[in-house]
Amino acid sequence: MPQPRARPNLRPDHNGTQRSQFETNKRKIYATQSVCGICGKPVDFKQKFPHPLSPCIDHIIPVSKGGHPSDIANLQLAHLCCNRQKSDKLVVKQDFGTPEVISNRVLPQTFDWKSL
Repeated sequence: MPQPRARPNLRPDHNGTQRSQFETNKRKIYATQSVCGICGKPVDFKQKFPHPLSPCIDHIIPVSKGGHPSDIANLQLAHLCCNRQKSDKLVVKQDFGTPEVISNRVLPQTFDWKSL
């Protein structure tokens, strides 16, 4: 009985014209980002594949949905488990940057804050 042939991987970021640019952008993202773009929690670069919390690169717009395979604007840092759970779904990009700063000017003026 003949063995089934393995399907060739046709994604250009896996083995094709976009591979070297993807790898370059992956190194840039690993050097500049530290938070998962999907869940917003820190990524531990000490974890290695196949650990669920190991770092990986997520395509914000999946390649299967027309996203560019190696454009740095379409790539973000993610945990492996978050990326697998997202799969090829379109998700609104979260901004986990700086937290909102609340000024003391919005405190109620009717309370005597000096008495505390």
